[in-house]
Amino acid sequence: MVERLSPPDPAWEAVDRYIAEHLLGRDTALEGALAANAAAGLPDIDVSPPQGRMLHLLVRMANARRVLEVGTLGGYSTIELARAVGPTGSVVTLEIDPHHAAVARDNLDRAGVGERVEIVIGPAVETLASVSGPFDLIFIDADKPSNVAYLHAALRLSRPGTTIMVDNVVREGEILDAASADDRVIGTRALFEAVAAEPRLTATAIQTVGSKKWDGFLIAIVD
Repeated sequence: MVERLSPPDPAWEAVDRYIAEHLLGRDTALEGALAANAAAGLPDIDVSPPQGRMLHLLVRMANARRVLEVGTLGGYSTIELARAVGPTGSVVTLEIDPHHAAVARDNLDRAGVGERVEIVIGPAVETLASVSGPFDLIFIDADKPSNVAYLHAALRLSRPGTTIMVDNVVREGEILDAASADDRVIGTRALFEAVAAEPRLTATAIQTVGSKKWDGFLIAIVD
């Protein structure tokens, strides 16, 4: 998720805690990954625990065995994805920052899913050219100005039935500002236009609130 200037609503945070306590339970690997990320100076922009579990469930619902993630950070969401594909599945995750990738590798290995995950280091707009598909599910959570480029790459790496998810598409409502000079908003609005113009996609977007404040996911199926 992305950093925000305003604090989250305390009620949103409380509901996230309630969800996590009642439906997720304690998870030492995920908690350890967040602690390691903080200790290594990584930004606190991981998906929330309920969102991470949602990704896990979507992978299982799609019966996905090959997953592509654009934007690794410290590997928190990667752990959920790797668990979901199972011991015979695989995850390819792309990360621009070698330091982030090293932290993620340690987190994945400690979580017991390291053998299922390939980390590709470098700008994703470049490294995607070396990735071979098709993938069953693709999760895009990287720099927003490149969203359209990532979408085009995702389509190239898809098959009919592939699920494509993009994070941070509401941006506290800034998506409505057609005059925004923020390149993250511009890139996200361009994503909506590109998805709407793509006849191979059936898509929607869902707003979310919680400990990561007000944002949302776009989700699409390749027809």
